[in-house]
Amino acid sequence: MLPTFYQQMTEKQSRYLCLLLFLFFCSPILQAQSASNTTIPSGEIKGPFLWKSQIYPGTERNYWIYVPQQYDADKPSCSMIVQDGLGRAKGWRLPQVLDSLIHLKKIPVVIGIFVDHGKVPASDPEAYPRFNRSFEYDALGDRYARFLIEELLPAVGKTYNLSTDPNDRSIAGASSGAICAFNAAWERPDAFSRVLSTIGTYVGMRGGDEFHTLVRKTEAKPLRIFLEDGNTDLNIYAGDWWMANQTMLSALTWAGYEVKHTWGTEGHNSKGGRKVLPEALQWLWQGYPKRVGNHPTDYKRLQLTTAGETWEKMDMNGLNASAMAVNEQGTIFFADNRSKGLYQLDKQGQPQLFKALSFEVGALAFGQNNELYLSNLDRKQIVKLDKAGKMRKLVRGLKATDMAVSSQGLYFTDPAGQRIGLYSFADQKTTYTPTPGVPGAICLSADQTFLNVSWVDKVLGHSYKIAEGGKLSFGQAYIHYHIPYGEALPAAQAITVDASNRTYTATSMGVQVADQLGRINFILSKTGKNTTAIQFGGEALAQLYLISDGQLYVRQLKTKGVLPWLPAIQPPKPKM
Repeated sequence: MLPTFYQQMTEKQSRYLCLLLFLFFCSPILQAQSASNTTIPSGEIKGPFLWKSQIYPGTERNYWIYVPQQYDADKPSCSMIVQDGLGRAKGWRLPQVLDSLIHLKKIPVVIGIFVDHGKVPASDPEAYPRFNRSFEYDALGDRYARFLIEELLPAVGKTYNLSTDPNDRSIAGASSGAICAFNAAWERPDAFSRVLSTIGTYVGMRGGDEFHTLVRKTEAKPLRIFLEDGNTDLNIYAGDWWMANQTMLSALTWAGYEVKHTWGTEGHNSKGGRKVLPEALQWLWQGYPKRVGNHPTDYKRLQLTTAGETWEKMDMNGLNASAMAVNEQGTIFFADNRSKGLYQLDKQGQPQLFKALSFEVGALAFGQNNELYLSNLDRKQIVKLDKAGKMRKLVRGLKATDMAVSSQGLYFTDPAGQRIGLYSFADQKTTYTPTPGVPGAICLSADQTFLNVSWVDKVLGHSYKIAEGGKLSFGQAYIHYHIPYGEALPAAQAITVDASNRTYTATSMGVQVADQLGRINFILSKTGKNTTAIQFGGEALAQLYLISDGQLYVRQLKTKGVLPWLPAIQPPKPKM
C-alpha cells in the first residue's frame, strides 16, 4: 500500500519525484560506465599456459598473463604475482583495477602473473588429483619462493621484459594464497618487496601460527605489507582467522614494518579484498620508484643492530675459511684447509698468511699470552702453538670440532666419543664429561661459571655448571632454538657470547640470540647455507664475524664480546 503523502501528490509531482530518485541512484553508475568505456584502455589477458614444475615434481598448473596496453618491451616492467590464478584475479576485479590505476598513473606499469596451485594427476582418470594447494601455500620455508624465482618468473621473462629488482615486484593472495604471498617475500626479500594479503591464513594449518613470533624476533626485512580481513572470517580447528590477522598486524607494527590494514565485516570470501583493492595497490606502490625501506628504527627490539649496517662480505683473495679464533687484540685468525694455511686479518681487513700448516684444522682457540690451540684432524691431536712458532701436543686420539679456553684449562668437543673434554692447565691432565648427544659447539658464559653447548643431533642447547677445577656438572637443556620449517634440527654449528651474557648461535635460520634465561630474543639474518664459525672481534670486540660457506662476513653490533681466559665479566642480572 502506498504512503499517504504519495497518494495525495499530483501526477506531475509524482513523475518529478521518480526522476529525482533515478538521477540520484543511477547517474553515478552511468557516468562511471561512460568514463570507463571512453577513456581507460583495457589490458590483455593471455593464457592459460600449462606449467609442469620440477621443484614440485609431478605437478601441473595453469597460469595467465595480464599485459597492460602501456607495456613497453624496451623497458623492464614491474610485476604482480597472484596466487589461485585467474579465478582470484577476477574475483577481485583485478584486471579492471589495474587498467584504471595504470592509466591514471597511480601505480607503475605492472604485468600480472596469475598462477594456480599445482595438481598431481591420479593414475585413474576418474579419480581426483592430489591437490597441492595447502602443501604449497600454507607451508613455511622457501620452496614456493624458489618455484617462482627459479621456474615461473624466468619462463614469463622469456616473453616479457620483467624487472628482477625486488622493489619492482609485488605478490598477492587471499586465504592460503595470502600467507603464501607473505611467506615468499619473507623468505626471499631479495626477490619481492610488496605484499597484498587478504583474509590471510596465519593459523595452525602448517605452522603459520608461528609467523607472528618470527616477525617479532627476526631482523626486519625490506617489505611493505597490506592486510585485509573481516570479523566474520573463519574460526575452525586451525585457529581464528580474524584474531590471527590482528596478531600479525600487531607483530608487524611492533617490529617497525611498513604495514597498513583494513578491517571489515565480510567473511571468508573475495568481497573484502575486492572493496579495498584500489586503495591497497596505490598504497603498496606509493612513492615508487623510491625503494621500500629496511626499517632501521626497530624501536622495540633488542637494540643490537645499527641503521644501515648489515653483513659485509670480506675479500678473501680466493681463500676458503673454516675454523676461526680471536686474540687479545681482537685480531681475527682463520684456517684454510685447502691451502693448509693459517691466516690473520690485517688492519685493512685483508687476510695475511700467519703460518703454513701441514694438516687440516678442526678448531682454533686463543688463550693466555696469545697462545693458540689447534685441532689437528689428520693426526687426531690438539696442539699448542707458542710465540716461537713451535707446536706441542696436548691431547691425542680424537678429532675436536670446537674449543674454548678458560683460565683453568682448555675445553674441547669430541663428537665421535660423544663427550666434552677438559685439558687442565694446573696438572696437564685431561678429563671427560659424557654428553647426552653429539656436541657441536661450545662457549663459556661471560662470568665463566657455565659452559654453553649446542648439539649436532639435539634441538635444545645445553648449559653446564663449571664446578671446582673446571669440571662440568648439572647439564640442562636450556637454550630454546627456532627450527626452520620441515627440518628436525636447528643446525646449530657455532656459538659465542657477549658481555651481557647473551649467546649467539649460528643456525640454518640465522644467528639466534638468546638472553641469559635461554630464550631467543632476536634472530640476525643469515648469510649463507652453512655457517661453521662465529666470533666477536675487531676494536673493542664490537664486531661479529662469521664464516658461512667458506666466506668470511662481518657486521657492527651495539654490544661487545668477551675473552674467556681474561678476568670474568659480571653481566647484568637476568630479567625474568
